[in-house]
Amino acid sequence: MATLANMPIEQMTLSPNPHLPQPPSATPISISVPTTPLPSTHITTTIYSFPTLEPLRYAYYPHNHLYLPLRRDLLHRAVIYEGDKTRSGTAHTKWRDDVHGSHKKLYPQKGTGRARVGDKQSPVRRGGGVAFGPKARDFSTKLPRKIYDLAWRTALSYRYRRGELVVVDRLQNQRSNATWWLKQIFEGNGWGNASGRSLLVSRWRGKSNNALYLGMERVGEDGRMLEVSDVDVKDLLGMGRIVIEQKALNAMLKEHVSDLVPGIGAAAGQLSTSASSAVMEEMLEDGELLDAAEMEELVGEEAVDGLIRDDVKPTSA
Repeated sequence: MATLANMPIEQMTLSPNPHLPQPPSATPISISVPTTPLPSTHITTTIYSFPTLEPLRYAYYPHNHLYLPLRRDLLHRAVIYEGDKTRSGTAHTKWRDDVHGSHKKLYPQKGTGRARVGDKQSPVRRGGGVAFGPKARDFSTKLPRKIYDLAWRTALSYRYRRGELVVVDRLQNQRSNATWWLKQIFEGNGWGNASGRSLLVSRWRGKSNNALYLGMERVGEDGRMLEVSDVDVKDLLGMGRIVIEQKALNAMLKEHVSDLVPGIGAAAGQLSTSASSAVMEEMLEDGELLDAAEMEELVGEEAVDGLIRDDVKPTSA
């Protein structure tokens, strides 16, 4: 008896049954979808609205900004550099020469039956100096700026690859009770303490988001909120996710591209002044009005004088 196992290959082909309705012949359908391919050197980022997280638009960033490979050595060097830079180094103890009092020998060397002693500032006596105690010193270390900027973008790329970089249009409070409102947002989006604390980064702190800053201070167990100028590499790696404004992300990337732009390290002072001017222009565009004292606190007195001098220019006759 012939079975499928011992049947030749050519006999295993089933022929169509003429008594059954045949399916229509499949004809290929050509669908033309107009697409605009992006260059292979860019990636796509979705910009969301806060707090609904409704997609608004797309933004495109170069690969060397948000899609760098993970470099643990660079991140380690950057975190150590930041930690050393923040150490105060004010611990100071007095050596025997610094202790107040006479340096006279307390007892004669011989004839008293006591042990040999020196002055009362000796480290072995109570109230004397401290042997090998800490002295005030500078703990800061050096790190090339190009390596530090590369570590910045590596940390952002690490968050982007893991889907933990949420870019929003603008962070601003929409309720008077910001504490209860933030609790609902963090629980609904899974940003709370149970899923890892979240870091909110805004371009600056002003009247439009001051209540949001105060609310984040009250819900510190779920996250924290910082200005872009107060963020470092350790902050980018220390929490579950980063919710950042698009303007803050652009300013962050613009500040840390010294390894991509030649000669940017020599013009660090000019960059800080131009960045301050850019901040002022953006705040004026968004309706953030500042008085002279707040302006000087934000960008410095010299920068304000420069802005005023550049603003008032004599007209040519």
